[in-house]
Amino acid sequence: MNITTDFPYETTREDVYIPLPDGTRLYARIWRPLTEEPVPALLEYLPYRLSDWTAPRDWQRHPWYAGHGYASVRVDVRGHGNSEGLPGDEYDAQELQDGVAVIHWLAQQEWCSGRVGMFGISWGGFNSLQIAALAPEPLKAIVTVCSADDRYDNDVHYMGGSVLAVDMHAWAATMLAFVCRPPDPAQVGDAWKEMWLRRLEAVDPFIHTWLAHQSRDAYWKHGSVCEDYGAIKANVLAVGGWHDPYRDTVLRLVEHLDPGQVRGIIGPWSHQYPDRGLPPGPAIGFLQETLRWWDQHLKGKETGVMREPLLRSWISGPHPPATVYETLPGRWVGDASWPSENVTPVAYALQGGERIVASPQQTGLDAGRFFPFGNDADLPPDQRDEDAKSVSFEFPVTDAPIEILGRPRVKLRLRMDVERGQAVARLCDVAPDGSSTLITRGVLNLAARHGRDRTDAWPPGETEDVVFDLNGIGHTFAPGHRIRIAVSSAYWPWIWPQAGSAGFTLDADGSFVELPVRRHTEDPAITFGEPEQSEPLGVVHPVTLEEPRPERLVVRDVARGEWRLEVDPRYGGTRVYPDGLEFTEDALETYTIQQDDPLSARTRSDWRIRLHRPEAGWDVEIETRSEIAADEHDFITSNEVVCKDGEEVVFHRTWEKRIPRTAG
Repeated sequence: MNITTDFPYETTREDVYIPLPDGTRLYARIWRPLTEEPVPALLEYLPYRLSDWTAPRDWQRHPWYAGHGYASVRVDVRGHGNSEGLPGDEYDAQELQDGVAVIHWLAQQEWCSGRVGMFGISWGGFNSLQIAALAPEPLKAIVTVCSADDRYDNDVHYMGGSVLAVDMHAWAATMLAFVCRPPDPAQVGDAWKEMWLRRLEAVDPFIHTWLAHQSRDAYWKHGSVCEDYGAIKANVLAVGGWHDPYRDTVLRLVEHLDPGQVRGIIGPWSHQYPDRGLPPGPAIGFLQETLRWWDQHLKGKETGVMREPLLRSWISGPHPPATVYETLPGRWVGDASWPSENVTPVAYALQGGERIVASPQQTGLDAGRFFPFGNDADLPPDQRDEDAKSVSFEFPVTDAPIEILGRPRVKLRLRMDVERGQAVARLCDVAPDGSSTLITRGVLNLAARHGRDRTDAWPPGETEDVVFDLNGIGHTFAPGHRIRIAVSSAYWPWIWPQAGSAGFTLDADGSFVELPVRRHTEDPAITFGEPEQSEPLGVVHPVTLEEPRPERLVVRDVARGEWRLEVDPRYGGTRVYPDGLEFTEDALETYTIQQDDPLSARTRSDWRIRLHRPEAGWDVEIETRSEIAADEHDFITSNEVVCKDGEEVVFHRTWEKRIPRTAG
């Protein structure tokens, strides 16, 4: 990592409130170059608290952009951080309207040229796309990283029409804790407590809304830019990582947007900006690459960025299974179109007659983290145990490597004797020593086989063909290895088990896997600079003598046939900011299931957050508990929030709710 302190421009920073049409003010931090010439503005807009939670990350890039001649602006969403107003649902209409208003406000400032760009990762990448689809006139370009064009089938809620137990639960629990954090009196003064209490009264757990919409209805279509790609007028640089769950969005954007307005980059990365150097690498000079994008589309400079291939992809070489890789082997390739002329679908027939697929309910415990962040236990370990709980088919790689790029697809001929079920397909690379590396996977709720917007019970005893895609990937299978497709009927805790599901019969002779085989090309012209950032903020992580708990711990109760997965998401622990703020986060997620009972599935998440300014005597604490269970007819949710100002409990609420199981 190169830390840059010498920039073309000296810079200044100020915190301001941006007024909205209804009188609400959003808290903003603006880094600007010291120049008399108006410059374009860059906006990053999200709810994650610019004054503390994202401040270390913000310091890596906003001053860097300012030093290169842009006003770089970080804004907290309404009802979060130090912004006024009450929190709403994720990406709701109010949030997007506020974002449009912020863009117009920026364009009207005397220091702004009137041209605005927008960027962000995850939530900030989502609303960059969604606001671009509203087409505010000043918004000329965006950079969207690790984001989704489809809120139903490519987010944290559902996958293949199935409830994403692991992140439907975990993210709803995380946001319940996050939304309960107070404004900081160091920024808002004595009004902090009144603002906090008003927010708390408005809190409702997201899980209630998400589980109430189990099919792809109007709720999910809102904010899903795949409904109308043509609404996006801004130039779009879409960036993802093969170890991020949102990478398919990059493939769809380069396919559906005008080639004259879009470019895509997919690297080996997890759910992180590509310059942070977190596993898996290699990292790239991402800020320099985005500067080329901004200079081209906001300043009218010819940087050559639109002469790059439409899609630049990292194709990983063979690698043994591991839960973390500092750097993956591989190379960059370029494709001038998508779908690419370099890629040919090749079908591999499964063969072998009828096979019964009846996976134990704990199948999936070795799936790894849905959102890898670069931690030591994020990625899937050796898949041999998972493969043994599945029905597997293998294809030897003989004389030459087989390189794939894109989304594999499976067609499975199934017979099921019950109305409900789920099919899971995993693509693995099996080395000569027998180790099995997970390459990619896909899921189908069999009730959603005719469309994610409808629910069709399976006619018991009937045979049907079902087709579904696996997530996109770039990978090379080496000679001497075997390509394995493993099919299971369970995948806990990623996928919530269906009530009454008893597996299915797979007719292998009527089934196949289709791989997007790419002809080998050498593309030496595709290069990126070394990662470069501005000077870090200087946050300190106090040394502790406490033994850290495992990131992922699997416990088996042999007598009860119960399995428990405990996950420490490692969001940040305790850190001390230069202004004296002590910020502590501690979270533990627990997933339990009995191997023969789909109705035994349980999730629980416990959060504790403390914000402490010792010199000012400010000390607040938030504790939350979130649980989900299910019977045959309903999801059963329980949530609790306790907030303290010092020793005083200022807010305590519990929600208990039953939500009918429809598609889920």
